[in-house]
Amino acid sequence: MLNRAARLSTRHPRLIVLAAVLVAVIAAPLGGGVADLLTSSGFDDPASESARAEKALADRFDVGAPNLVLLVTVRRGTVDDPAASTAGTALTRELAAEPGVDDVLSYWSAGKAPQLRDGHGTRALVIARVTGDEDRVNDRLTTLAPRYERADAALDVRVGGSAEVSHEVDTAIEKDLVRAETIALPITLVLLILAFGGVVAALLPLVVGMMSIVGTFLVLRLLVTVTDVSIYALNLTVALGLGLAIDYSLFVVSRHREELRAGHDPRTAAARAVTTAGRTVAFSALTVAAALLTLLVFPFTFLRSMAYAAVGVTVLAGLLSIVVLPALLVLLGPRVNALTLWRRSVSPPEKGLWYRVATTVMRRPLPVATAAIALLLLLGAPFLSLNLTSLDDRVLPSSSNAREVHDVLRQEFSEESGALSVLAPDGVQRPQIDAYASRLARLPGVARVDAATGTYCGTGTKDCEPGRLLDTSPRHAKFTAGRATYLSVVPSVEPMSTAGQDLVRDVRDAQAPWPVQVTGESAALVDSNHSLLTRLPLALALVAVITAVLLFLMFGSVTIPITAIALDVLSLTATFGAMVWVFQDGHLSGLLGFTATGGLNASMPVLMFCVAFGLSMDYEVMLLSRIKEEYDKGADNATSIATGLQRAGRILTAAALLIAVVMIAFATSRVSFIKLFGVGLALAVLVDAFLIRGTLVPAVMRLTGTRNWWSPPPLNHLHRRKPEHPPALADGRHEDKRPGPTSLESPQ
Repeated sequence: MLNRAARLSTRHPRLIVLAAVLVAVIAAPLGGGVADLLTSSGFDDPASESARAEKALADRFDVGAPNLVLLVTVRRGTVDDPAASTAGTALTRELAAEPGVDDVLSYWSAGKAPQLRDGHGTRALVIARVTGDEDRVNDRLTTLAPRYERADAALDVRVGGSAEVSHEVDTAIEKDLVRAETIALPITLVLLILAFGGVVAALLPLVVGMMSIVGTFLVLRLLVTVTDVSIYALNLTVALGLGLAIDYSLFVVSRHREELRAGHDPRTAAARAVTTAGRTVAFSALTVAAALLTLLVFPFTFLRSMAYAAVGVTVLAGLLSIVVLPALLVLLGPRVNALTLWRRSVSPPEKGLWYRVATTVMRRPLPVATAAIALLLLLGAPFLSLNLTSLDDRVLPSSSNAREVHDVLRQEFSEESGALSVLAPDGVQRPQIDAYASRLARLPGVARVDAATGTYCGTGTKDCEPGRLLDTSPRHAKFTAGRATYLSVVPSVEPMSTAGQDLVRDVRDAQAPWPVQVTGESAALVDSNHSLLTRLPLALALVAVITAVLLFLMFGSVTIPITAIALDVLSLTATFGAMVWVFQDGHLSGLLGFTATGGLNASMPVLMFCVAFGLSMDYEVMLLSRIKEEYDKGADNATSIATGLQRAGRILTAAALLIAVVMIAFATSRVSFIKLFGVGLALAVLVDAFLIRGTLVPAVMRLTGTRNWWSPPPLNHLHRRKPEHPPALADGRHEDKRPGPTSLESPQ
């Protein structure tokens, strides 16, 4: 396949480049507007109990969680003063008259309900529900928010609610993408010039990266027509598109220039680069794509969207690097070295830095490996205290409008927006409702229970006996529709906290006279965590099996896949420890500019594992391919390790620094979990490239010796060895045509 790709690229370079440019020109305008079609939701399981109950409530009772909140502060006096009451009532009526806005309720229209007023009497709430799908809600907020964000002589009005939070997140994501690209591209170009020593060669990885990104945007644009796609997929597309394109292009262009220095003409050099470095790129791309494809196991739109974007941009970056990039190299010819600022001296591998590092490690492999593993486990220890929670307004900076409103709501108002809705079937009787509502009100963490039979005092309300009926006003009629009913359980605890999740379980476990379904923010969190954790073993198993198969197909060894997967998982421990220590516990929050909530969204550790594992395996394949190449030429085990690390080390170091720059650019995002994504992956690639590849890989491979390339005889027939490989022996080893032990192989 690679021989055919090499012939195609080198024999018809102009046709290949022209076709690629044409596709990019078509994809740019078609995919450029994809952000307007993407969703910012998708963190819940649509098949869960909470999702089904929420849909039933909307269908049967025409109710849903309020997603728009107006925080009203009176200029003078209190919210009960005549002037404030008149202005507040007018504001409520104005909002109720807006098309697409239902269920408008305010302190003044609800008979001065105390839960809609703060303790000082200077603030009150107007809550409502903007109807329609997310796109329609987002469009309505674009006009509603500026119209109702006002200050006059009587009232100061601020806009919040989950719809406004989503709207502000969408806006921030689009601006953050532009800023990240503006930061990353010039710095990346400078680093590429430093790596290549020339301008022309440095531009090629950026060309491949931008074409990969544009192509993936078009793929996402087509996917939107058949399924929901998360807006956060854009961040992953740009980050991986630049990162992997740089990795792959570095490998191919560096190999091409090696072949030119060896005396080959540009066409031959490009073809040889495809059949050597291109083979590594192809397997690396397949491995990265396979790791990220397992995200489709999970039922969340967020994670599935990441799979769509990651697989698309990885495959495109790989294809462009082994088809279009060689064609560009042929067309450039010797000009690939044009605008060279300096020429890197080529010295024997044994004089290189990474060669010396490898030989030093291999003299004491066991102590070095033990120390490195102990360090990684120590850095990963904070992950043991991981707490899974849900995203809320605190993903936004504290200066954002919606965030300021919700900070006030948390401090001065009850947890109305975190109420649990308990849906009962048809045919329930009022005495049963009364007894069940009273029972729920006695559960820990309940402020009150609203039902068709009235309002019941909860355990979280002072000076009130839990379960006592407080109010039987006509407003409770809204809790029935035909023969069906539902109850509202208002918590006295933070809905997304551990206590809030415990309340969900207590409500579901409480004895009910009929089958019930529970929904609400905290119920959705409990269901999402359950869906994720139950599917996680399958996803991990798929990652391990697919990766092992691909590595076996590339190297013909069963030892390499086992050690590679173990080392790559180990390399992620520092990243996962940092995720918890920094973003859950809040260390460095002031420096990085985010608010710690005491937990991480359940989807983020899974996403981080798949992306970081894929990038780690990318470096593993690149390094092992050079080691195996030296081994197949006849070098002994230790010499092949040291020489391979020297030949790949410079490229891996440059690639790691470059992709770290790209990720740090995304860490400037104003959305905290995008910041987490950038910081976490930057740390992951740096730890992997310097600590794992520089110490653990040579140490472990020195300890395993020639067994690195061993596989059982039956599996040898499944692996096609390259023609230039030495003939294999019956036990899977190559015929030993090497000289006797060198100083590296001699016992120390």
